[in-house]
Parts: sequence; structure tokens; C-alpha cells
Amino acid sequence: MIGDHYLFLSSGVIAFGKGIQEENVDERVKRWQGNMTKISYFLILAGTQTAEIKGVSSAGSTPMGRRYTAIADAELLLKGPSHPKRWPLPLLPAGVSPALISYVCSSFLKIQPTIISAGLLQTPSFRHICFESSNMGPARCLTSGHAMDTSRVELLLDAGLKIGKKSSQSLLITECVPGGTTTAFAVLSGLGIDVNGLISGSHRNPPSELKTKLVNQGLMAAKLKKDPTSIELMAAVGDPFQPIAVGLLMGAIDSGQNILLGGGCQMLAVLALALNEVESELRSKFVEKILIGTTSWLVDESLSSSKKKNSFIHLMNNVAEHFKVNIFGLASGYRFKSSNQKVLRDYEIGYVKEGVGAGALSLLAQIKGLTQDEMIEKCDREVANLFKSKNEKII
Repeated sequence: MIGDHYLFLSSGVIAFGKGIQEENVDERVKRWQGNMTKISYFLILAGTQTAEIKGVSSAGSTPMGRRYTAIADAELLLKGPSHPKRWPLPLLPAGVSPALISYVCSSFLKIQPTIISAGLLQTPSFRHICFESSNMGPARCLTSGHAMDTSRVELLLDAGLKIGKKSSQSLLITECVPGGTTTAFAVLSGLGIDVNGLISGSHRNPPSELKTKLVNQGLMAAKLKKDPTSIELMAAVGDPFQPIAVGLLMGAIDSGQNILLGGGCQMLAVLALALNEVESELRSKFVEKILIGTTSWLVDESLSSSKKKNSFIHLMNNVAEHFKVNIFGLASGYRFKSSNQKVLRDYEIGYVKEGVGAGALSLLAQIKGLTQDEMIEKCDREVANLFKSKNEKII
């Protein structure tokens, strides 16, 4: 046992969670190890006007840029850094899109995502699934207390549920939702879970005070009854990604599949929303086939507003304690300290950290045998290709 409820596996992957033991982690890893070519891999793109609040997200340096982040990241993941871009990547304060990491790892794994789009301002130029009219647009800002109509949440939840129930393979669920850690903060708070000072984000130093203010404003405006349902919470302060992912998760559990939730706080929010709808005596069984998959940068993060180290692990444990279940996570052990590219080394000082399934895809690549040196070499090369295709100087 090393640190606060986490340990290193022989593959280099980090396992974490209360009550974690090497034997039960190894068993879970083996479920994915021999099954990587038979994964139903979903990337959910979604929009919320919450992302347009100044300072709330750095997944794009400006509110206007963040309107294009999801579609640009998906294009990079699908087509690679060298391909001419229909949707150029928004400028970032530092670092590079985690979609580049996801592209490198999904290429190594030889898997491609099914894209689901909800609430974008653009219609993707690549193949995707849309469950609603493309004119619906992003969710309203969570400060309204009425982010989405209940009918919209129910439609998206039901659509995800139907796909999950039909699944005959393990599921990998990933996302790209600028502003999504703030809506995750909101629904987790609405469930009564202590998340203050524990929610991360794309900033090097996530704006905890701003997010707390926005969440409190939204929950006050929503005037929710005591113990709200997950649908009521998502409609009040959520985003379109959440009901789709909750539906996929619950449907896949119903069909007996293993599930890897690729991401950080947003995936914990999805799991919490699902658990909120499960009878208390069934919750422990519900989580048996679920793993959170993220990056070492997120697991290592200790937020300035929190005296606790490994803030994400504490957040996950708070969710687990609230529902009286054990939740386990895996994180890729890859690091970029020896990278030739500054934008990759920026991850080591707290920028970006996670997104577009980078953590889950890189840990699967690590489990499959992609070494640290090979990972850095591939990522360095694709950063060079990215800047070459943009006619920008490599930094």
C-alpha cells in the first residue's frame, strides 16, 4: 500500500480506492486485458452555457473558443494531428488537448469511438449519433437553476439506457464537455455529497471559489425538494452529457457488462447520479463491474483550496461513503517529464490533466504493453505533426 488508498501495479498502472487490495485489482484488470478488441467505446460530446462564464474553464482560452472545443477534440481524436482540420483546436493557456493522448493510445489499441453529440452549437462533419434535434443547443447555465427541460433529460437518459441494454461487450465511456467539472460539482452537491475543495478542472489551479459561488446560486434558484431525483438534479444544474452517460451505465449494468468510466469528476458525478436511482441494498452489487479510469496527473493533484493530498481520491471516497459502496479506480502511470515537447511537460505542472478519455485509453494502452518511452516518443511525434499541420512553431 502506498499513499492514501492507492498502490502501483506491475504494469505501471495506479490503482486506488478504499479497501483496495492487489488481488481484487488484478482480477479487474484481467477482465480488460484480454478483451481490448471487443470494447464498445463511446465519446460523448456536449455543450453547456456554463462554459461561457469567464474563468470557469481553460478548455479553450476564451468563451468563444470553448464553443468549439468538443467538436475540435473529437476531430483530432478521429483523424489525427496530421489531418487538415475542419475544426481547428481552440488556443489553450498551456498544454495541448488531451485528445492527442487519446489519439495515440486509441491508435495503439486499434479502437475507434462511437461519437454521441448533444447540445453542440455545430453539427459534426464526421459520423455521429444525435438523439435530439441539432437545434436544441447547449444546456442553459447552471446558475439559472433550470439548465434543461425535464423532457430533454428523460429523452437523453432513455436513449442511453436503450444502447446500454443492447450492449454485448464491455463499455468504455468518455466525454468532452467544457464546463463539465462545474456541472459535476453542482449535481454532486445537490446529492448532499461533500465536494468543496475537491473538484478539479482544466486550470492549473481550478477556480474553486468561483465554482462554489455558481453552484450555490444554481441550487438556490432551482428550489429543489429534499432528496431530489437524479432527473430533477440534471434538469436543474446538469448538462446533456450526464443523462446519456447515466443511461449507458445503467443499461450496461442491466446487460451484465464491465464498464470503464473514462474521466475524473464528471464520471464520478455520473456514477453518483446512477447510484442515486438504485435501491440502497442493490448498490454494492451495482458497482462490482465499474471502474473509474483517469490519469496520474489527476490522482496526484492536491488542490490549493484543500489541505488533503490526492484530492480526487478523497472525492471518490466521499462518493463511496455517501452511498456505502466501494468504488475503485485505475490511473495510467505515464508521465511526460522527459518529453521533448513543452506542451506535454505542462501536464506535469498541473495544466489540463484529463479529458477526452485520455486517462482510460492510456491505462488500457499501458496494460496492453505500451512502455513509458514508447508513449513519450509517440506523443512527441504527434505534437510535432500537430504544429506542423497548423504551421506553428513547435514549443
